[in-house]
Amino acid sequence: MTKMSTHHRAVEQIRQTYTDLPEGAKPRLAKATSNLFRFRDGGKAAQRSAQLSARDLDEVISVDPVTMTAEVQGMTTYEHLVDATLPHGLMPYVVPQLKTITLGGAVTGLGIESTSFRDGLPHESVEEMEILTGDGRIVVARDDNEHRELFRAFPNSYGTLGYALRLRIKLKPVQPYVHLTHLKFTDAGKCMLAMQEICESMHHDGEDVDFIDGVYFSPDELYITLGRFSDRAPYVSDYTGMRIYYQSIQKRKRDWLTIRDYLWRWDTDWFWCSRAFGVQQPVVRSLVPRRWLRSDVYRKLVALDRKHGVTARVDRWRNQPVSESVIQDVEVPIEHGAEFLSFFQDKVGMTPVWMCPLKSGSSWPLYPLETGKLYVNFGFWGMVPLPRGQFDGYYNRLIENAVHELDGHKSLYSTSFYRRDQFWQLYNGDAYWPVKQAYDPGGRLLDLYEKCVGGR
Repeated sequence: MTKMSTHHRAVEQIRQTYTDLPEGAKPRLAKATSNLFRFRDGGKAAQRSAQLSARDLDEVISVDPVTMTAEVQGMTTYEHLVDATLPHGLMPYVVPQLKTITLGGAVTGLGIESTSFRDGLPHESVEEMEILTGDGRIVVARDDNEHRELFRAFPNSYGTLGYALRLRIKLKPVQPYVHLTHLKFTDAGKCMLAMQEICESMHHDGEDVDFIDGVYFSPDELYITLGRFSDRAPYVSDYTGMRIYYQSIQKRKRDWLTIRDYLWRWDTDWFWCSRAFGVQQPVVRSLVPRRWLRSDVYRKLVALDRKHGVTARVDRWRNQPVSESVIQDVEVPIEHGAEFLSFFQDKVGMTPVWMCPLKSGSSWPLYPLETGKLYVNFGFWGMVPLPRGQFDGYYNRLIENAVHELDGHKSLYSTSFYRRDQFWQLYNGDAYWPVKQAYDPGGRLLDLYEKCVGGR
């Protein structure tokens, strides 16, 4: 049986399972991993949900090195996808930072990485999607067929219009190595200006630039990291063991990685968030098996802690102030980037902060970035002690307000506090609701506000 035949069987199985779900139950896709940070509370909404298995939809169906495309099932992780494409000298246009992000998840949500300054977001290299819609149909959506409106509205819909079962994506050539250059800045404004200039020219010091991101450590210590493909390397660094990638940025001006290690440079330590688990301490790190130094392992530990309230109990025992989880990615026009960093340092004060430039090449209605405009994604993930007299949501609300005052947008994979009317204005309810009515007229799936703000 071919992989495509196996795929067709899996599609029929999930379609039938969806049809057989109890009446009134809200479907919820059961995945082995998750990179969402909207934790359910186990209340009535969770009790009304029904699991929809996608375990047989996690394979790379084919890679075509001639057309430079791949047919991929929706629940396939980027780790497995990259393992299938690199032997052909190819990679997806945008490979999100964490190994267990799924292709379908990166499209129906949003993904980003250091090629986004040129190649946009992962959905911009998708040619075709096979989707299980809210009304139980299986449709094939493309930008040039009768399901175009669904194709355009699917990014940032977070499973509220349907689930991606198969995607055909474009691939691009790679070379075996990536040569890194870390540029240090002591002023955020100058850093943003340099980033803008490099993104627009796609060159630095007379050489092509293939990757750009950066890290904010403090108001007077920021770095832009430039990556350039190379067919050879004098050496390669290894940040999957004792050495830690983000710390190397402050210590080295140049570095070399294999293309695979470059793509997953952030995964070993979940950027820098592994420090919360003590595994950046040399003694602890030496005792932890390498296979456990992964973002999905840390994510499971966070879920367990959240479920059992261990950290909260320890903080109370130690008489520590209550902390708020501040886990967000936001996009701010680059001309306002320094202003956002100043606000964040003054009002939140959590470091480091990831900086990743991006430019969308087309209009996608549910995440209305201005086409051709350069933005910077600022990513920050951690716990911040609340001021006396303030309650959970204080910092996240401040961030939401600041982002939209600066003409930016916020990703919806984590906690949100928008009012309903504000939410639909920011995320284009006028475009969303006609598509929702066309493909889920009975409201079988939650709507985008219920899913992302209602926390269900």
